[in-house]
Amino acid sequence: MSTIKSSELITNDDGSIFHLHLLPEDLADTVILVGDPGRVETISAYFDTIELKKSNREFYTVTGHYNNRRLSVVSTGIGPDNIDIVINELDALVNIDLKTKEIKPDKHSLNIVRIGTSGSVQADIPVDSFVISEKSIGCDGVIRFYGDNQSVCDRDFEEAFIRHCQWAADAARPYVVNASASLVERLHTAGQTIKGVTLTAVGFYGPQGRILRLPLAMPGINDRITAFRYQNYKVTNYEMESAAITGLCNLLGHHAATICLIIANRMTGDASADYHGYMKKLIEYTLTQLTR
Repeated sequence: MSTIKSSELITNDDGSIFHLHLLPEDLADTVILVGDPGRVETISAYFDTIELKKSNREFYTVTGHYNNRRLSVVSTGIGPDNIDIVINELDALVNIDLKTKEIKPDKHSLNIVRIGTSGSVQADIPVDSFVISEKSIGCDGVIRFYGDNQSVCDRDFEEAFIRHCQWAADAARPYVVNASASLVERLHTAGQTIKGVTLTAVGFYGPQGRILRLPLAMPGINDRITAFRYQNYKVTNYEMESAAITGLCNLLGHHAATICLIIANRMTGDASADYHGYMKKLIEYTLTQLTR
């Protein structure tokens, strides 16, 4: 069995994983990811009991119980670069012996669900909707740094998207990944949630087609994204983490899904008048679905 070098898997003086500051026993099998550290407190306020709270930089973890189910809530901060850190360290906590730095022979799978906010790119998906990312299109390039990434990607979907959107040749090549079918079905309720295709951008402004002082390299990209169709799929919403989470989890053998609150509609120009209230409704809904 090969041993991972300490320079590749850094641990802290107490034996915890480098960025998250967690020990293996700190982590539940079901993990909720949120971008905002403040949302960890909002979610964990629903817990019946709390075992621990640990934080480092933007990474804040609370583990406790809800409806007799052990859950961990972890904040990631914003963007796919942080997702690379979080997913790899969550995997290391369950699949690598942090003391010996050896990969465990028997692999353990986590259920990882992101609760986030998002912008709709379809006029018929209104603000305050709950959208589940059945598929995610990653424009961030994260999983392209890992071997065999095409084994978890839908190449035909990618090619269709690239052609239709007239994707710039020197931009990161989009990848398409599928969420865990079992988690999607657990989270979905007809009439309450919408299954969709989420586009994960690497930034908030230019990468999502916003123009401030800098012009876009791909003018009109949002109109082309909105008009894109592949089989029975269309892009439903923009955010900044879903594809990286799903792609890395698929490569590592974990189950992942994303459910987002639509707080703005890029086509109609509408914005939610009660974003915080609907986020609480989404949290309550997701906790119920995960623990029923």
